[in-house]
Amino acid sequence: MSKRTTHWRILLALLFCLTLTIAPSLAEARAGSSWGSGSSFGSRGTRSFEPNQAAPLSRSATPMPSPGIGGSPALGGGGFFSRHPFLTGMFGGFLGAALFGGGFFGHAFGGLFTILIIGFVIYFLFKLLSGGFARPGGGMMPRSVGAAAAPSAVPAYRGHDVGVGDADLNAFQAIHAQIQAAWSGGDLGHLRPLMTPEMLGYFNEELTRNASQGVQNLVSDVKLLKGEISESWEEGDLQYATAFMRWSAIDYMVRLGQAPGAAEPIVSGNPRTPVEAEEVWTFVRRRGGNWLLSAIQQV
Repeated sequence: MSKRTTHWRILLALLFCLTLTIAPSLAEARAGSSWGSGSSFGSRGTRSFEPNQAAPLSRSATPMPSPGIGGSPALGGGGFFSRHPFLTGMFGGFLGAALFGGGFFGHAFGGLFTILIIGFVIYFLFKLLSGGFARPGGGMMPRSVGAAAAPSAVPAYRGHDVGVGDADLNAFQAIHAQIQAAWSGGDLGHLRPLMTPEMLGYFNEELTRNASQGVQNLVSDVKLLKGEISESWEEGDLQYATAFMRWSAIDYMVRLGQAPGAAEPIVSGNPRTPVEAEEVWTFVRRRGGNWLLSAIQQV
């Protein structure tokens, strides 16, 4: 692949990102897990933000690791906009004006001017990436300036891998079934011994949100179709294990506060048709203790 082709692909990707930023949302997020949020949340110890073929954690009590000084060495000391603050400010100012309207950019000519500015930014990026800007002393500016002096990355501590057995997988399956039943009944008392305090807080938020909206999520006939360990490791006296879970269940929402004996008013879902779900669950325990759910990630 030629360098010119690579540069044009980078520019097209930047233009696509810009289009997504300006354009309004065209679709709603899909419905998530049976507990409503559809997000990935919890903590996985030192591997909380490590890619593991599942959606990254969007909510976690584990602090996000801080990048090294000067940015990632592999990228030559920080991203493009962090190394060009003037362009960042100019681009952000014009984009903000175009997005939030008013005055000059609120008219047709303003829209045309915005397009010209975007074109200028794309041209600037192309010239910069292709090495088209000359140094004051003559010649082209090499793209690798400063890269050789960047410090080498130090691998982050991520515990050490260990093995878990069939008894642990059976425990995970049992916890999965108990959590589904307790969630359907809105029973925090039964959820508490099955998960970490952090996860209990997230489940409590979801149950409170449903109650405030006058609905209840009913889950029944849960059948685990597949459960397998994807990784397991130790950090000090803590043991972690991550398992892929695929199951089917009757999963639907009903309206609360109906008269006794009245038919359940269905808000969403189907009480007669099972649906399948896939998630990645991470469990934690102190050595020799009971496993607790510590994270859920969407697949």
